[in-house]
Amino acid sequence: MKISLNWMRQYLETELNMAEISDILTDIGLEVEAIEQYGSVKGSLEGVVIGEIVSCRKHPGADNLVLAEVFTGGGEPFQVVCGAPNVVNGQKVAVALPGSNLHFNDKAIRIKKTRIRGELSEGMICAEDELGLGDSHEGIMVLDDNAVPGTPAAEYFMVETDTVFEIGLTPNRIDAASHFGVARDLAARIGLREEVALVRPDVRSFAPDDNSYPVEIIINEPGKCRRYSGLTISGVKVAASPPWLQNRLRAIGLKPINNVVDITNYVLHETGQPLHAFDAAGIKGNKVIVGHLPQGSRLVTLDEEEREILPDDLMICNATEGMCIAGVLGGRNTGVDETATDIFLESACFDPVSVRKTARSHGISTDASFRFERGTDPSATVYALKRAALLIKEIAGGKISSDVTDVYPLPAEPVRITLDKHYVSTLVGMEIPAAETRKILQLLDFKIIEEDSSKLIVDVPLYRVEVTKPADVVEEILRIYGYNNIPAPLTVHSTLTYSEKPDREKYFNTVADMLSSMGFNEMMANSLTKSSYYNDLAGYPEKKLAKILNPLSSDLDCMRQTLLFGGLEAIVYNANRQNPDLRFYEFGNIYSYSGNEIQKGELKRYKESMHLGLFLSGKTGNTLWNRKDKETDFFDLKAYVSCIFRRMGLDPEGFSQDDTDGTLFLYGLKISSKTGLLAEFGAVHPEITSRQGVKNRVFFADIGWDQLVTEASKRRKTYQELPRFPEVRRDLAMELDKSISYDTIKKIAFNTERNILKNLILFDVYEGEKITAGKKSYAVSFILQDKQGTLRDDKIDEVMEKLADTFEKQAGARIRR
Repeated sequence: MKISLNWMRQYLETELNMAEISDILTDIGLEVEAIEQYGSVKGSLEGVVIGEIVSCRKHPGADNLVLAEVFTGGGEPFQVVCGAPNVVNGQKVAVALPGSNLHFNDKAIRIKKTRIRGELSEGMICAEDELGLGDSHEGIMVLDDNAVPGTPAAEYFMVETDTVFEIGLTPNRIDAASHFGVARDLAARIGLREEVALVRPDVRSFAPDDNSYPVEIIINEPGKCRRYSGLTISGVKVAASPPWLQNRLRAIGLKPINNVVDITNYVLHETGQPLHAFDAAGIKGNKVIVGHLPQGSRLVTLDEEEREILPDDLMICNATEGMCIAGVLGGRNTGVDETATDIFLESACFDPVSVRKTARSHGISTDASFRFERGTDPSATVYALKRAALLIKEIAGGKISSDVTDVYPLPAEPVRITLDKHYVSTLVGMEIPAAETRKILQLLDFKIIEEDSSKLIVDVPLYRVEVTKPADVVEEILRIYGYNNIPAPLTVHSTLTYSEKPDREKYFNTVADMLSSMGFNEMMANSLTKSSYYNDLAGYPEKKLAKILNPLSSDLDCMRQTLLFGGLEAIVYNANRQNPDLRFYEFGNIYSYSGNEIQKGELKRYKESMHLGLFLSGKTGNTLWNRKDKETDFFDLKAYVSCIFRRMGLDPEGFSQDDTDGTLFLYGLKISSKTGLLAEFGAVHPEITSRQGVKNRVFFADIGWDQLVTEASKRRKTYQELPRFPEVRRDLAMELDKSISYDTIKKIAFNTERNILKNLILFDVYEGEKITAGKKSYAVSFILQDKQGTLRDDKIDEVMEKLADTFEKQAGARIRR
């Protein structure tokens, strides 16, 4: 939000400079994020002065150039080379001196001493378009004879300069979304230490000229329209706004439109109360009705878009049709342009929830909706209406042709809060003197109803819509008193803490650090996604989607059921920017609709669980002279998954492993425990990746983080002495049916020899012409080790014979001896 210093000083006279004001605003919760300088002329004509041409002669080297001697009030005249056709002696002109910057045709031109066709030029005599004062470039700008050489051009042309604060307004401070609101807060801080005068524009001179153009106001939805005030002004002349008004609006980034519309914008940014002006000729039946329109109704809004009006949209209507989307955007047919002569001025207070829903459903955000969505002051409507009416009458002429019609079905009552003084001291950390507390509250317009030694009872001003409980009042006291005035305690209080097991944060950080050290980048995708991703996806049926009731768009209309699609979007984004070799990981929640499921005696309609996703795509590393390119494959992903399990103290081989079901994966594995699925990983099906626009193969692992942490917490770490005796390796080659998996061989081996068999390594798999059809050959290394002593050959041979016999009997293997 932009706040003009010149504008704010209309309400608060202060000698504080720009930096001091910035520090105070930040200290009281209105953080100044940036400070910029504004000039009614771009560049503010800095470095441009008034000069007098004292002599003029032709350039010896160019027929179309002249050499002008210019006097600027100090020192000797200097030479300027000029190509304008209207240069003559005695003229008063605007001269840009060396070092100045002119903004011409959206470009900044720096003036410097230079030689033109061999002659020195020490500045530039300017045309009006070069100064930003007009569009003419027919010749230099010739000034009145009474112009004084040496006068700064900014002073001569009355260029207005201003300082503009960019304030990061938090959602709970809508009371400060105006120049008067910011001045009010600033006055409270200054007024705590010295006398200060906060001046609100006076509207006591308001009076209707007659009642010749009354408009009836009817509120059919009092729950959505708390108050509606209006009046008519007849005989206005719609034209351009005066310079002072245009400068005020331009300083805060608004484009002037016409005097009536500009005044409504001016009052909005002055008071925080949105206004809207209607061309009264479009109000059929001289009635303004606040309510709903039938299903299928349409309205062309001021941005020239035809919009379908939803049944819940609150509308401002005349006797026959809709004119405006209440609190959001006006309609084109009742907009005020140069043809309007009579206007109806609206000042209302709409329900924040209603305006927010309507603005989001239509994808509209305006200055008015921004304020209505956060809550406006219902007591301010009439004041803002009178203020705007007086300005319109002053600037655009006309007469006020009706009194204020004010419909206020349910008058708002201020929130009353009882504030315990001991509670204030406890929350702040020190005791603020009672007199200062009282003064701060009064400066902030809190009305003290009752006070005794232990408590204060206060009424909150209606414009402070977010102050509803004692802690809010303490915050108001503290920010004006000054957070920096609270001394740092000299003692440190601490308590012993006990973290619940399992320590999820510790597991999280351990695995995240490991993956980052392996070259992964952590990503964070939006939990909101598009439901179309789940069309025809059997494993994630559309009926299980947790859908958003009022989505911002069709791209964000449901909660994600899997981390996959957010990762694919990130892969596409990077691949389109010449970064195809990717390793991502994401910790994130997934969501599903479970209907009326009963869990632990409670109805649970939605499920939420944390998952860890790994994404691999492209090559495994950068190309080097001594290393060939290697495309990422399934076994790279499997190794990373195994590392995660082992880092958490789990052996992936100790869980059930099976092929994936093919919903997401072309091929892959899933690892399960007795309680459920722990991880599923593999190559993402090409139909899914191609639908997302991914060209490379993508390997994805979906790890159920909640389940994995639960499994890890069940395991107890055990420590044992390092083995003192050597390992022995023996190899065995066997011919098997293709249906026999390596996992089967592994289970048979460990069931056969539990004492000295330490590990198995599958180092070769062969299928080909030399093997019987339907068969394959496994070459397996068996690692043997006895903790009690060195293994002898006879013991080794005995174990290997037992293993071979068991493989022949249980797996139908033929041992190749």
